[in-house]
Parts: sequence; structure tokens; C-alpha cells
Amino acid sequence: MLRGLARAGAPGVPVEVLAGGVGPAAAAAATAAALATGRFRLVVSAGIAGGFAPHAPVGATVVASGIVAADLGAETPEGFRDVTELGFGSVRHRPAPDAAALAAKALDAVVGPVLTVSTVTGSAERAAALAARHPGAVAEAMEGFGVAEAAARSGLPVLEIRTVSNPVGPRDRAAWRIGEALGALERAFAALPYPELLQEAADG
Repeated sequence: MLRGLARAGAPGVPVEVLAGGVGPAAAAAATAAALATGRFRLVVSAGIAGGFAPHAPVGATVVASGIVAADLGAETPEGFRDVTELGFGSVRHRPAPDAAALAAKALDAVVGPVLTVSTVTGSAERAAALAARHPGAVAEAMEGFGVAEAAARSGLPVLEIRTVSNPVGPRDRAAWRIGEALGALERAFAALPYPELLQEAADG
């Protein structure tokens, strides 16, 4: 989470890192508690993710154009219906387009919807179903929507940035590249143009 706006470059922009826990509920609660202090101007949900082939291969960096609660809804005889279709709320947050575009350009990142799930995909069938339900989805993770909900309720812009450690689909732990993905995430945050990013987010 970012606060302040200093022109001395990235070292001059205060950044607070919060490890909020696994899953959307823990992420939302931790983010909301931090934002209650009123110190922040931009919230960034970040971490590693599964990538949807062929859009986001292992090693890619992704920036969300939409932050989507992919499994928040109900199974019906006609298939899955999300809470928006059921009339109970929204399943999507849209990051500030100019801020997302700036981050993506700086990071040479893939841009597209990032799905938030409570249960990580472990089969080709579920991966195909999610991709069909959310065309253009680039990644699957577990916290983004919770972070975005907390940010929205505090009136703050949000971004989601992920690095891809594994494909979405059958679980093959031997093929995961978690260390490499975490290293890529560290490099991504070092490369972000923080003052410009804050300005674009503020401009909406």
C-alpha cells in the first residue's frame, strides 16, 4: 500500500507492505484494518499466481484490468451464476485504467482479468470452465478481490500485480517455479514508477 507522493523517485515514496493471509476474507480484513488509519492513496494487491495459457505463461508478470470474484455465487440447474446475476452485489472491481496501463508498460506485463478464487484450480476441466466464463482471464489467485473490496469501501484506487509461478490446471508441484516468481515480483516492484503511478491512480 502506498502513501504520500514524493518526487525523489521510488525511494522517496513511502510504501507499506502487509502480509494479510491466504484467501479473500483474510486479505479483506487485513487490508480494511490497515486502511482505517487513513494514511494511504493507492492499494496494490500483489503476489504469485497461476497463469492461464496461452495468455500468461510461467514467468510472466500480469497486471489486472479487472479483479474478479470468480467463484462467488451459486450452482444452479442451468450452471454457475455469480452474485451479480443473482442480484446480490458485484463480482468485479476495475482498477484505474491509466494506472494499470502505466504499470503494465513499466513491467512489460500481460494485461487482463485476474480471477480471485477460494479454491485453487486443480483440473483441466475447471480451468477450461473458468476461462470460458471469464474470457481473456490471464491469472488466478486468492486475495485480489478481498483487497479490492476493502479499498473500494475506503474510496481508494486499487491495482493487482502478479507473477506467474505455474499454469492454471492440473496440479504438478514439481513444475511450479515459486522461487523464480517471487524473484520476478521483487524486481517488478523495484521497477514501478511510483510517483507517476500514484498520480495516474489519483486522476482515476
